Parts: sequence; structure tokens; C-alpha cells
Amino acid sequence: MNEKFPQDALSHFDAAGQAVMVDVGDKAVTSRQAVATGRIKMMPSTRQIVQDGQASKGDVLAVARIAGIMAAKRTADLIPLCHPLSLSKVTIDWHWVGDDAIACEACVRCEGRTGVEMEALTAVQIALLTVYDMCKAVDRGMIIEAVQLIEKQGGRSGHWTAAAPQQVFR
Repeated sequence: MNEKFPQDALSHFDAAGQAVMVDVGDKAVTSRQAVATGRIKMMPSTRQIVQDGQASKGDVLAVARIAGIMAAKRTADLIPLCHPLSLSKVTIDWHWVGDDAIACEACVRCEGRTGVEMEALTAVQIALLTVYDMCKAVDRGMIIEAVQLIEKQGGRSGHWTAAAPQQVFR
């Protein structure tokens, strides 16, 4: 077993190595928040189409924002061992990056017994995939990259921030 990641540190496995859903029933309900980011690189002409609102399928970032929010709410349906959570807030923000990329930031909050990191990461991925889907007719070479959790708050482990987050906004 790898010394850096001992089996007992992986909470989704029991002593026999079987996958299990973590029992969070004894954990306190606390305020939880997670922020994730990522970006999609594309041809400058594609980014200009999105920025100008000229995509044939409509307002790309508005549709992708709704997709990201819906994805956060449905994370437990997509990732087998995630707990279903009652989310109190999901925001998706967009940032123009240079002339060839769009960055996405998702912030997810809840009052619960487990964190919302997976919900924030899922929101970013699905929002960026939606941008890809809506723009693929003009640019199939788009690249989704640098998706990561950059901050989480609440719960037993408290506040955590990424030590060296990817610079998705430049």
C-alpha cells in the first residue's frame, strides 16, 4: 500500500476494500461552501461569436450557466457514492480570458453533514461542456482544462484553499 495514501484514509472503501457510501449521520450540520474553476480554450473567432451573442444556438453562457446549476443539483445522480444534498446556492460566473478562452467559476453552498466540493466541480465541468456543445459546429478543437477545486469551507476539516491554483483567469 502506498505510504502517502493509506487505504484507511480513503473513506469510500471499507476494511475489505469494497466501495461504500460514507456514513455522515453522526456529523454535525454546518455551513459548507466550495469554489471550483476551469476554462475552455477555443479559436479567437469562436470566443468572439460567444462574446457577441452571435451563436446560432442562442446565448451560450446563459444556457451553460443553467446547465452548471442543474448539474450541481444532480451530482448525486452522476457520481455513485455522493450524498444527495439540499443546496442553498449555486452560482456560475464567467470571465473572458485573453482572446481565446472563457473561464468558469462555480460556488456552491449548503447547510449539511458533508461538503459540496463534488457539486462545484461537476457544475464547472458541465457548464464548460455545454459551451463546447453549443460551439462545436464552428470549433471542434476546443480544450477544457485546469478544472480544480480552489476553496472549501465548513465541516470537520475547516477552511481549505488550493496551495497553487491553476491560473484560469489569465
